[in-house]
Amino acid sequence: MVSAAQPASLLGFSVRRAYMKRRWFPVVPGTAAIGVAVATAKGRGHDLDVRLFRKVNGNGGRSADLFFKGVTEFGSIWASVGAAFMIIRLGRRREALDALGAASAMWALGQALKRIVLRPRPYVALERLRLLIREPRGTTWPSSHPAVLLTFVSVATRDLGAPPAGKAGIVALAGVVGLSRVYLGVHFPADVAGGLLLGRGVADLWSSFVSPSVLRRLPDVSAPLQ
Repeated sequence: MVSAAQPASLLGFSVRRAYMKRRWFPVVPGTAAIGVAVATAKGRGHDLDVRLFRKVNGNGGRSADLFFKGVTEFGSIWASVGAAFMIIRLGRRREALDALGAASAMWALGQALKRIVLRPRPYVALERLRLLIREPRGTTWPSSHPAVLLTFVSVATRDLGAPPAGKAGIVALAGVVGLSRVYLGVHFPADVAGGLLLGRGVADLWSSFVSPSVLRRLPDVSAPLQ
């Protein structure tokens, strides 16, 4: 005979199981990012990465040059700071600080990984390429710009309850920023792929472990700045 308590117990187990899956899902993109780095470090994977770089970095014309130069800095940590300030002005302080905290964590992780992987930038490793912006500091893997942007927008849109179409459009911007880093000559495609995967992983990890605390403890709504 099935007691009334059993369905509730099974439901509780299902909820806990789904929650644990969601908490540990960030391991998947993180592992995939490392796999990309290893697969493209040498041999055929490296050769394919270089061929893709040369195709994207080829001359796309003046309009494409100007477009990618203009869009690339949307991925800087300072762009996330500016976006957070705009969200605060809309009266959503805790959501802004939560997303900025996630982006800052991704930026710090990216800088640490650059010091570990030590892959040279395309303009150091290759000859005959187009370098359209000033040489960035640091090594090349992972690409921090798309990683930081994807982390910020993923956490922000979740916290703010953005509709699916809005989420898709903003996430697509991170992909365009990633493409710009290759087009401008400062990253290989594998750097961008690794950065986007890490950005997704950090955003999911942050939303699972940190966001609940941030959104609970900070004031619910802040008045827009005058």
